[in-house]
Amino acid sequence: MTHSITLTINGTSYSHTVEPRLLLIHYLREVVGLTGPHIGCETSLCGACTVEVNGQAVKSCTMFAVQADGANLVTIEGLAANGKLHAMQEAFWNEHGAQCGFCTPGMIMTSKQLLDRNPNPTEAEIRHGIEGNICRCTGYQHIVNAVRAAARVAGE
Repeated sequence: MTHSITLTINGTSYSHTVEPRLLLIHYLREVVGLTGPHIGCETSLCGACTVEVNGQAVKSCTMFAVQADGANLVTIEGLAANGKLHAMQEAFWNEHGAQCGFCTPGMIMTSKQLLDRNPNPTEAEIRHGIEGNICRCTGYQHIVNAVRAAARVAGE
């Protein structure tokens, strides 16, 4: 049995008929063609697949596409506007918050929500806020620096 779903992703409406067991991450990558969110573990441990669903950072491997029916989603592709990077994307670039780049989309989406909730976090709050996302390359300090830099820009 299939289900018809309609979602708004990065400001564009999408309607498809999907299997009820299709994970949201697979819907985004394979049906819609948005490959920014990465498939890492498919067990909700790594956070590489993090997207925003109705304003909440969600690991898209933990959610079926049918559960997102009617939702408003933002992926890493939807953060930049008019050719200008989002402040968090810019901060990751400037502060060398990415090395291999695999965790970066999910880390940016999680960090964005962190600043949406707490515009001036301490280093400890940043580390706690990103602890559900695994990075195997950076040692996290450059990521923490990036979040702090984005917070400074947002506070200006």
